[in-house]
Amino acid sequence: MFDGSLLERLFGKAEAKDEAQQRLVAELTDMIVDTVEPKVRAHSRYRQKLHDCVTTTMAFLRELGRAPLEPVLLARARWNEDPLLHALYGRADDIPDFLGRNRELRAFFEAPANAACEEAYALLGVHMHEKTVLGPKFEDGVMREDVAQVTVNFTGHRLVCPSATLAQARLEVGRRIMNRLAQVTLARILALDEKALGLERHKAYLGTRLRMLKLAQDGMQGIVDDPSTIDAQIRDTERQRDEAVRGFIETKSSVATLDSYIALIDDVFSHPAQHVSLSQSDVTVSRMSVKVDVNSQDRHDTLRLAELRVGDKVDAIVAFVQCPRSEMPPKGNLLAQAERFL
Repeated sequence: MFDGSLLERLFGKAEAKDEAQQRLVAELTDMIVDTVEPKVRAHSRYRQKLHDCVTTTMAFLRELGRAPLEPVLLARARWNEDPLLHALYGRADDIPDFLGRNRELRAFFEAPANAACEEAYALLGVHMHEKTVLGPKFEDGVMREDVAQVTVNFTGHRLVCPSATLAQARLEVGRRIMNRLAQVTLARILALDEKALGLERHKAYLGTRLRMLKLAQDGMQGIVDDPSTIDAQIRDTERQRDEAVRGFIETKSSVATLDSYIALIDDVFSHPAQHVSLSQSDVTVSRMSVKVDVNSQDRHDTLRLAELRVGDKVDAIVAFVQCPRSEMPPKGNLLAQAERFL
């Protein structure tokens, strides 16, 4: 796993220079190797081979650390004033209800070490859905019915990484990004292992089939069936077996060598943005959550959204949030609320 003290020197910090920078690269390289495949340490030049991809990932993390994501205050009193809060939650009371249901946040506030913390910082993730509906709309000064409009809704609210400070919350996000890159690398190693195992099984199967056909050729079946048919089956099986053996040797050598592990680590950590990235976009909505033109005469808000991509799809809209302890409802309120639905 990735050590917080090392990432603290890296994520969101100014770049170190010269010897300090090289020490940081070496330490992060060792952390990546220990997380993905510790056997790589046996390679005499593993740090040198992974130097470029590690510095690429470091630059990527530092760029994310400079992203202007100011925390949003999750408070009922802010619901009507903050356009993003108004869009994320249907009612002001939905905010404390959401905070109260979050186990990580409640555990944070209940921990003795956080007794003096009156607020927590965390990362909020939601899914954005667009839907075309028919409804009334003013067009050219005339109210028209059944006009196609696009509504924007947010669901699946999740709160992760509750921390005492914003810096700690950002650090935890950096740690999760590193875990994601390590996960991708391990998945590729497993895929190679599975491929080698599949080829080994196929090779064994073809060997057994070949022995069976030769027994058929030399046994009673050679009297009953056309020998040329059995010969053709033997030749075809021998060809498949030879191909399987070559593929198995090639795949097995890719899996077994330290250079192959290093190559997989290098490929993933050289392109971190392909596996996890953060970008910003704007969406303009009315107070009824309908997408409108930025020049619309109706009351509207332009929301700046941070899109988290994991792989090739937008996985969530994310925002750092500030969660006051005072917004947390007592446990008794939650139980009473739950009983109403039983």
